[in-house]
Amino acid sequence: MEFPYEKDNKERIPFEHYLSEYQKIDPKEAAERCGVEYDEEKQQFHVRLMGYHYLVDYPEFAVHKEHEEEEGAFLLLDTVAAKISVLRFLISGQVVKSSGKYLTYREVPWGEVYFRQFEGRCLTRLKFAFGFKLDKFCEAMEKLGAKRLTLGDASYEFEYINGLHVRFILWTGDDEFPPASQILFEDNFPYAYQAEDLAVVGDISINTLKILAGK
Repeated sequence: MEFPYEKDNKERIPFEHYLSEYQKIDPKEAAERCGVEYDEEKQQFHVRLMGYHYLVDYPEFAVHKEHEEEEGAFLLLDTVAAKISVLRFLISGQVVKSSGKYLTYREVPWGEVYFRQFEGRCLTRLKFAFGFKLDKFCEAMEKLGAKRLTLGDASYEFEYINGLHVRFILWTGDDEFPPASQILFEDNFPYAYQAEDLAVVGDISINTLKILAGK
């Protein structure tokens, strides 16, 4: 992957680090640990990110659409943050069975410490992106095939990556009150990601919705 600008060091250096760590993993062990399929003959992981299907090469980490004809918001093809998120999942993540409970960010380990950053980066961004445009929010979620819920004024549950689900909840704004939002993480998330990773999960999810909503 090329990084033409020096300003990309904030992404380039972590990406290069995690790529190096990825190349050291046992792909069969990683597949079992993360609950993803691994094709030993083709040396490819089958990864789902935001509802889209990818083939991820090992050890090069080249990323391809699993179905070339499929259209949508394929952030994993060219977004460094998405690549790092998947790398971290395959390197050290683990998918365990969820109890069915969902956690606020404050409830995940170390979430209280990083909450202010998460609030500004994800909750505030979500509510002002879609809090006055619930129709666009619903349209984007329906394109993802997300499950509609009955929480707030509009809410959906979707799979972020293989076996890990997120809920987005919105309350619409009006002339008197601003919009509000909540993001809930399935209770198996802490086995796969650390608290600081969840801001990236929020970013990638919101970016995907904005693309699908035509923003």
